[in-house]
Amino acid sequence: MRSLLTPWRLVAAVLVLLLALLGVAAQQFRLFERGLFVLQEWRHASEWRERSIWLPDYRVAIEAKPIEGLSDDVSALTYDPDRHSLFTVTNQRPEIIELSLDGHLIRRIPLVGFGDPEAIEYISKGVYVITDERLQRLIKVRVDENTTSIDAADSQQLSLGIGLSGNKGFEGLAYDTVGQRLFVAKERDPVRIYEIHGFPHTNPDKPFAVHVVDDPKRDARLFVRDLSSLQYDDRSGHLLALSDESRLVLELNADGRPISTLSLLRGMHGLQRAVPQAEGVAMDNDGNLYLVSEPNLFYAFRKQAGD
Repeated sequence: MRSLLTPWRLVAAVLVLLLALLGVAAQQFRLFERGLFVLQEWRHASEWRERSIWLPDYRVAIEAKPIEGLSDDVSALTYDPDRHSLFTVTNQRPEIIELSLDGHLIRRIPLVGFGDPEAIEYISKGVYVITDERLQRLIKVRVDENTTSIDAADSQQLSLGIGLSGNKGFEGLAYDTVGQRLFVAKERDPVRIYEIHGFPHTNPDKPFAVHVVDDPKRDARLFVRDLSSLQYDDRSGHLLALSDESRLVLELNADGRPISTLSLLRGMHGLQRAVPQAEGVAMDNDGNLYLVSEPNLFYAFRKQAGD
């Protein structure tokens, strides 16, 4: 009898182990929260669709287009409404890269004295902020038609020693032009979105004072493993948060609550293949979404009419 029960006990032990591993994986990838949110997302679709970005209505228009002439790792993305173009940065060989709205390379601007640039954000005409991830520096730079290189030593800088964790520092930026808030994403361990008030300093007649707002409870609701990029939408007052490891774009309302998602997995939103390593998200004035993926892939998403 014992010899007959032994195989079954072995099978039971294996099943228990598999269930335990699945439970750990579900916890690690926040699968329970994500699954529950999907149900809530569609239940509240009629409530939010007309007064939000509403990511479920987006479909891919340009997919995995290689950026010709660029082999370096692109990181982050921002839209310049004055030039009607996009800007990203590379960190292996630090540069600012300007792209057209269909993913063509327009120009490259070398960066001097930037250790590990990970994000760039449009602030106002000709003014941007770049993050130096490992040193947690925010660097204000100016770019015009005649800019051929940028030296960090010539630029206004702000260093923030918040939760230093090596190569898991400031990964994304977004700017609220009305509230003059700079949102800064910490990649992981833990995931955080900070609000920086007072930088970049735009009014020379006022003292330079910086205030940092941190909301751990809000950030704990973000069912993503990491943060790669941010985008603020002035029209709705909502924030987009891109996660590479979770293959997801989250829309957060003004209270920081997730209200809609855009999955970057194969078969979702018209994608033929999953987005391999999404590093930057941006939105233009018409509401079109743009993504870049390492090392040099370009995506565009357009909003379709809702059902």
